[in-house]
Amino acid sequence: MVAANDATAAEPQISAWAPLRTAVYRSLWLALLAANIGTWMQTVGAQWLLVHTSDASTLVALVQTASLLPMLLLALPAGALADTFDRRHLLIAVQLFMVAVALGLTLLTAAGRMPPALLLTLTFAFGVGQALTLPAWAAVIPELVSREQLRSASALGSISVNVARAVGPAVAGVLISRAGVAPVFGFNAVAFLVFALALARWRPGDARAVEVPERFTAALRAGGRYVRHSPTVRRLLRRALVFVIPASALWALLPLVASRRLGLGSSGYGLLLAALGVGAIVGALLLPWIRTRMTANQFLLVAGVLYGATLAVVASVRIIPVVLVALLPAGVAWVAVLANVNAEIQLFLPAWVRARGLAVYQVVQGGGQAVGAFVWGVVADFGGLVTAFYVAAVLMLIGALTSQIWPLPDLRGVIKDPAVYRPPLSLVLEPDPRIGPVLVLVTYTVRPEREAEFLAAMDHIRGFRQRTGAMRWGLFRAGETPDQLTEVYLVPSWDEHLRQHGGRLTEADQQAEDRARELAEGAPEVRHLLPAAADLAMTDHQAAA
Repeated sequence: MVAANDATAAEPQISAWAPLRTAVYRSLWLALLAANIGTWMQTVGAQWLLVHTSDASTLVALVQTASLLPMLLLALPAGALADTFDRRHLLIAVQLFMVAVALGLTLLTAAGRMPPALLLTLTFAFGVGQALTLPAWAAVIPELVSREQLRSASALGSISVNVARAVGPAVAGVLISRAGVAPVFGFNAVAFLVFALALARWRPGDARAVEVPERFTAALRAGGRYVRHSPTVRRLLRRALVFVIPASALWALLPLVASRRLGLGSSGYGLLLAALGVGAIVGALLLPWIRTRMTANQFLLVAGVLYGATLAVVASVRIIPVVLVALLPAGVAWVAVLANVNAEIQLFLPAWVRARGLAVYQVVQGGGQAVGAFVWGVVADFGGLVTAFYVAAVLMLIGALTSQIWPLPDLRGVIKDPAVYRPPLSLVLEPDPRIGPVLVLVTYTVRPEREAEFLAAMDHIRGFRQRTGAMRWGLFRAGETPDQLTEVYLVPSWDEHLRQHGGRLTEADQQAEDRARELAEGAPEVRHLLPAAADLAMTDHQAAA
């Protein structure tokens, strides 16, 4: 069981650059860096096309909403696709789709046929591609690096994003001032083509091969069920959301700060984003050092205070160098929170549901930014930029204080490696995998003096049964034989139950079940109740009889 209290012991320090020693990860990371640079260049180009339109506050903020809203709508289906099909092929196809969208943006902008509605529509289409990419890519990373390097790989992901945030807007600003917005969109098309080619060159091993892929709808339900019944994942998602909503005010409204409060052009806006990006890079590099000297919840508090202070400075100061300096710690805080939460989720999720769990994280982060960007844009339209930033700063400080109420869980020692379910299934009737529901009964005989300890062990079993497929679960006592306790749970299909016995079981789950069996007298009696009208075939054993 995962402790909800703070982690206090120091962790061994692993270099943030360690994963780059792996050639495959290095080549894909560099290609993704190019794609991230192109993405930020496109965001700046799209926002700058709208800065001088009527209702600019709302339209500029809607660029982020249009690019991030697909996370809210499609991330979980994208995660189910990534857990069901070949992730490499999925990633390549999606990158080629985004190349096509970027080419469309380039040609239409060059032709002068890019009204705000069409720009937002194509930005949304590009966001669809991003929503399909992120869960699959995040789930691939644990296949490329060791578990010990996973936090460093997460930090490198943040470095990639924030190097892009520093370089992309600056390059975009120069290109826009000299050649217009169309070349910015063209660079983005080339960048995603580079990423697609790097993925095509990668040849993963067969470690993740699945004999029979899950059906899409079943995989989708299973992913949602896992997150719903995992208190640890829900706590991590809550921490991300509490930070992202107020933090999104800075990203959504910074173009207006640049143009209206500081009197800057596109190059100046790129400089502000570069300051945020530099701060984020520094934060990613410092993250291994921070983890050895500060508990996770301590730096959550510090990061929230730093970011809140930045929001207040941006709202009240018109001196450009002061604003630039204030943006640096905001970049550090952004990475300190989100890279750490992302790595913790990657470490916690078992392989079979990793992409779906990370997809839910993308829903929370991307959806929080999308909704937050829209809300802060409306607040700025009605109450002004200064009011929007002050309100966001107050909410950020309140959220930082809640880290003492909802701390990050301590995941040290949590074993999520897959285990093979030891007791084999031996049925006389062999059901079709698609039939269901299936009712499973496991009857234990427990002495009265061991009952309290047994009930505690069964509480853990309830959690992993529900996470791995059970729609309903209960523990019942036989009225005729009080020392007999029967675990009853309902699974949607026989296929889902077979997966419970296979790749969905982790070593931690198996240890909990072994503990319950140790507390019982003898082996438990297991029965599988199948639909009476189901398509059933005799096993070889029954046929021989």
